[in-house]
Amino acid sequence: MGTSVQITPLCGVYNENPLSYLVSIDGFNFLIDCGWNDHFDPSLLQPISRVASTIDAVLLSHPDTLHLGALPYAMKQFALSAPVFSTEPVYRLGLLTMYDQYLSRKQVSEFDLFTLDDIDSAFQNVTRLTYSQNHHLSGKGEGIVISPHVAGHLLGGTVWKITKDGEDVIYAVDFNHRKEKHLNGINQSSFVRPAVLITDAYNALNNQPYRRQKDKEFTDTIKKTLRADGKVLLPVDTAGRVLELIQILESCWVEENLNYPIFFLTYVASSTIDYVKSFLEWMSDSIAKSFEKTRDNAFLLKHVTLLVNKSELDNAPEGPKVVLASMASLEAGFSHDIFVEWATDAKNLVLFTERGQFGTLARMLQADPPPKAVKVTMSKRVPLVGEELIAYEEEQNRIKKEEALKASIIKEEESKASHGADDNTSDPMVIDASSTHPLPDGPHGVGYRDILIDGFVPSSTSVAPMFPFYENTSEWDDFGEVINPDDYVIKDEDMDQAAMHVGGDLDGKLDEGSASLMLDTKPSKVVSNELTVQVKSSLLYMDFEGRSDARSIKSILSHMAPLKLVLVHGTAEATEHLKQHCLKHVCPHVYAPQIEETIDVTSDLCAYKVQLSEKLMSNVLFKKLGDYEIAWVDAEVGKTENDSLSLQPISTAPPPHKSVLVGDLKMANFKQFLADNGVQVEFSGGALRCGEYVTLRKVGDASHKGGGSGTQQIVIEGPLCEEYYKIREYLYSQFYLL
Repeated sequence: MGTSVQITPLCGVYNENPLSYLVSIDGFNFLIDCGWNDHFDPSLLQPISRVASTIDAVLLSHPDTLHLGALPYAMKQFALSAPVFSTEPVYRLGLLTMYDQYLSRKQVSEFDLFTLDDIDSAFQNVTRLTYSQNHHLSGKGEGIVISPHVAGHLLGGTVWKITKDGEDVIYAVDFNHRKEKHLNGINQSSFVRPAVLITDAYNALNNQPYRRQKDKEFTDTIKKTLRADGKVLLPVDTAGRVLELIQILESCWVEENLNYPIFFLTYVASSTIDYVKSFLEWMSDSIAKSFEKTRDNAFLLKHVTLLVNKSELDNAPEGPKVVLASMASLEAGFSHDIFVEWATDAKNLVLFTERGQFGTLARMLQADPPPKAVKVTMSKRVPLVGEELIAYEEEQNRIKKEEALKASIIKEEESKASHGADDNTSDPMVIDASSTHPLPDGPHGVGYRDILIDGFVPSSTSVAPMFPFYENTSEWDDFGEVINPDDYVIKDEDMDQAAMHVGGDLDGKLDEGSASLMLDTKPSKVVSNELTVQVKSSLLYMDFEGRSDARSIKSILSHMAPLKLVLVHGTAEATEHLKQHCLKHVCPHVYAPQIEETIDVTSDLCAYKVQLSEKLMSNVLFKKLGDYEIAWVDAEVGKTENDSLSLQPISTAPPPHKSVLVGDLKMANFKQFLADNGVQVEFSGGALRCGEYVTLRKVGDASHKGGGSGTQQIVIEGPLCEEYYKIREYLYSQFYLL
């Protein structure tokens, strides 16, 4: 049998809820993504709570709330303790996203689902991988290899490839094939004929215009509002698609020499951009090449001002401006407050660049036609004063006294238990030696000294009273005391923890405004009031989500040609539409499971592990093929002493076999090769005309590269003449003959 694969959706199927899926490969359980939404409803996470203790590894694909938002809560409440794997940008930007979520919530509610320490704790043990890096799991996961690849949706976004016994399980959600200003698209050639492909149907019903056309419409709309003396609000995520929007605006402002101010406002804005400046190797080829040539960093922003506090925006000069503010859902954060202030002015524009999460204010405003009046809750945190402050301080003093009393009782009980019948406990004048510290005592020893009060009073039970003596057990050599260097090494995780404890940018500090919020311990309360906002400003949605559209998804799935396909994350209508299309045009095995429904997608291929005997390998002749060596082997199957299968040399003469040509010929390269060898050659009608009489052409299905033997053939046409044999010889030289 092939590698055993079972898939169980925990959240995010037949709807637009967060993404979390359990993928079991030969009994090794992966939790792929651990998302939450901006409602932070714990009931969504119940399926995760039921399997958290069985998880062996967590894979994170994107640095936004929908893909990793539940990680701190799950590790705190569900005792999820498995190792976590992601790329460096997903780790760093995901951490900042969760900081921003926490700080935004804490300002408007008594948010207690997780704390900053919980966020730090969840991210401190993340193993960071680079694109295309093969990471071999050990222990229970022996034989499984995981590898992240470019997804093209968010910076560091990942398509996960999990390989076991030569079979690939691909997790590809929210990918983008288009090359953008700051990101490359997905590399389709990395995923051909996987055993299982898990992908989403989120965009299966949407088609998009060309990127340049879309970018121009975006900037033209913003400029039109600004020139009419209006303000533009873009509700954005913390550190995801906002980076593409910043690049589009920055390029437009530079090209057209515009002077309207642009503000990027989140609690972690400057930390985000500081990190992004150091992630150029994760970005598009154009950004990397530009930096190599001119040392010009694309995120050294000339027209975008970074803000971490709304008071800074309030103090900015009045007039037209563009503000990119988190959160995109308008449920909390700076964007919520700015919307309430600006929505009543018909000159202003609220421009949505992604679909609002279901049930949020953003989704309500994107409805067609939009409502003209919406109810919102305005909340803010204010310091306690007067009687409230006195009552709070009294309560805190009472709690401190109770904790001190409990601590003293526990300490007293521990002291009694540890000393028991110890002679020194009967002597109130002697302080326990265990609480003292070693002091240097001469060049060749370390002595311990007890503190004595009012002289030495021996206990009544002492036979031969004397001062305590402790023997020195340390080793010495000619150069002094032998020490263990490991005792003096600061562990990496301790350093990471220390750095994360105070924040997250390159200097080990968060934005000043964010840090002050974290360290602000003044007693405060949240004051809320309901109000109705008359929406007079323009409301517009333009798709800048950075996901492949319906046409592209169908084309990419046909190219990948998976043996089995699992559809997740998308509305019921979109999921069913893509399922029917794939059943007709992609593969016969298409699944769309429900929440907590386990489906078995074990490969139908039969794979066996065999051991190659030394006697067999000593007679095998290898030929070099790129990075590999290949050979034809004739053998018979036997068994080793421990009953595993083994290939042994055959006892009789090996039977003859047809010659096998190994390699992949590119016609353009072969054309150049023939030209270099003096053969007159040209492309004509899709074929290669070689000399006067011979024609080469490829026939067969080229859509599935490496999809199976015989999918393509090279045909030589022409009379049997000297030129024919000469070109055939050149053709054979491009392959390896076995």
